[in-house]
Amino acid sequence: VQLQASGGGLVQAGGSLRLSCAASGRTRAWAWFRQAPGKEREFVAFTNTYNSITLYSDSVKGRFTISKDNAKNTVNLQMNNLKPEDTAVYYCAARTSGTIVTTSRREFDNWGQGTQVTVSS
Repeated sequence: VQLQASGGGLVQAGGSLRLSCAASGRTRAWAWFRQAPGKEREFVAFTNTYNSITLYSDSVKGRFTISKDNAKNTVNLQMNNLKPEDTAVYYCAARTSGTIVTTSRREFDNWGQGTQVTVSS
């Protein structure tokens, strides 16, 4: 499936942004990852499309919320209380098969194009 991410931008510390990602077909699981300059791509959040399991990295837990709309094949990432260290390119990812619960980017075979999030101090 093809993924299209949107919603990035520039925000002051303490502000909020909402990222969205739309898939061209059905998915089994979604995740968001991010990559800051000079750093590896890291896990942010995960959800399945068939149950209520969600996972978050420790750095975003309590501030970010991942949600899905199975009927529309979309996933959102609500980001609140943003910090300068959240600045990165955010990527949505999807799996179209299996029932795995994972934080590993290697388990996702479909990726969006990335959307820039910049948080100023």
